[in-house]
Amino acid sequence: QVQLVESGGGLVQPGGSLRLSCAASGSIYSIDVMGWYRQASGKERELVATITSGGSSNYADSVKGRFTISRDNVKNAVFLQMDSLKPEDTAVYYCTLDRVLTGMGWRNYWGQGTQVTVSS
Repeated sequence: QVQLVESGGGLVQPGGSLRLSCAASGSIYSIDVMGWYRQASGKERELVATITSGGSSNYADSVKGRFTISRDNVKNAVFLQMDSLKPEDTAVYYCTLDRVLTGMGWRNYWGQGTQVTVSS
């Protein structure tokens, strides 16, 4: 059984920063890709950023230069440092784990989501 726990969301003023964390626990042997998606009210879920086990990262154009994704392969954790936040960044943020080798084979996982609200 693999569990994901997200933290770090909240309310922040425009121009502020937040750091999201997502830690996975359970019978995990390896994780290929870790990432973050977000879904704003009334909109479709969209990719924010991903990072491979080798450290290669990919960002949505809307967050390039403002957000930084990182991971801790020992702790099976992924982080999203969000700087220069804008009201349009307001959304529920979900962490994702793709191609996870577990005791039950390969699986994909989603976190429960954490709310980020950017408002003055």
